[in-house]
Amino acid sequence: MGFVLNDTRAAVEAYLAALNAHDADAVAACVAEDFVNEHTSSLGQSRSGRTAYRTALTGFLENFGDLHYAPERVLVDGGSAAVPYVMTFRMRSAGDRPVRIRGVFLFTVDGGLITRRTDYWDSGEVQRQLA
Repeated sequence: MGFVLNDTRAAVEAYLAALNAHDADAVAACVAEDFVNEHTSSLGQSRSGRTAYRTALTGFLENFGDLHYAPERVLVDGGSAAVPYVMTFRMRSAGDRPVRIRGVFLFTVDGGLITRRTDYWDSGEVQRQLA
């Protein structure tokens, strides 16, 4: 089955909206059963499968208070999308200290669901801001 550019954009925008709403169930509903969440940063933890990802979302959303992803743009090429973003949050495990990080998501979308998310960000920047 083919894909439509608007389907890719819609899937990515729904995913980001669910993250910004801090709705773990809605985030998980945006990803495929065999979803792969790859982190390139040393502080990130990669996960495979919707169930493992959904389980991890609860702690992530609890620790990253006021989490907000502000996409700089959404670049779509068929079933792929690149989204440079600015992420802001308050790190609850560090006394609600504010953090602002720039990064890039690469998404693969198939059948209206995200099958892969690769996240590029600098964990050293988080450590610098919390030091």
